Amino acid sequence: MAKTSGLGDALFIAGYDASGDIQQLNNISGGPALLNFTPINKSAYERQGGIRSGQIEYTAFFNTVPVTGATHEKLAALPRTDQIVTYCRGTALGDHAASLVSKQIGYDPSRSDDGMLTFSVSAQSNGYGIEWGRQLTAGVRADTAATNGTGVDTVASASFGAQAYLQVFSFTGTDATVKIQDSADNVTFADVAGLSFTQITAGPTAERIALGNTATVRRYVRAATVTTGGFSALSFAVNFNKNESAGVTF
Repeated sequence: MAKTSGLGDALFIAGYDASGDIQQLNNISGGPALLNFTPINKSAYERQGGIRSGQIEYTAFFNTVPVTGATHEKLAALPRTDQIVTYCRGTALGDHAASLVSKQIGYDPSRSDDGMLTFSVSAQSNGYGIEWGRQLTAGVRADTAATNGTGVDTVASASFGAQAYLQVFSFTGTDATVKIQDSADNVTFADVAGLSFTQITAGPTAERIALGNTATVRRYVRAATVTTGGFSALSFAVNFNKNESAGVTF
């Protein structure tokens, strides 16, 4: 795979596309916490993995539009509820993305002597670690009716479960449901049991769903939308993480 820059990235926060107001991603990290098991007869640390963690730290510009809402209104509220944050490394179908169920920590301003005003925010994991996956939408996808997305090749079938993240930015209509489908040949797709998001009746919203870590997901996967009452506009993004090894816990 060729090396790439960080141009053309995106950041979604709880159903809000903040990409145009983000100056930089300062830190995207995660993994198990390291526990110190060093006995007194050792001259170097011995460590073992503990619970999973993760964080996404970023710097935002000041943007306020009181009537329609903008980045300042979203972040300045300092929500106490979980916020799903998704960083997209590129916005093409199949590009990589990192998602995190998190608590927002801080919204701290800094004004430099040249007049630049920015705000620092840390999203810290809550309940799950950071999860890297593949985008099943090309950044933000806009459906105007029930639609089958294009399949993404995950190389091979695996029987270690999966997780999926949904960001819904806006919705007009009665209802819509986003679900994950898989296929062995990229032709015949079927719903993956357990990977259907909650029915959408309004936006914005965001959700994480997961399979048990012994469930099988076939090689090709796609995001499909269905409806019972109809809709005319659905703007959303999906990040999908298929586990490639056993032992993933939730």
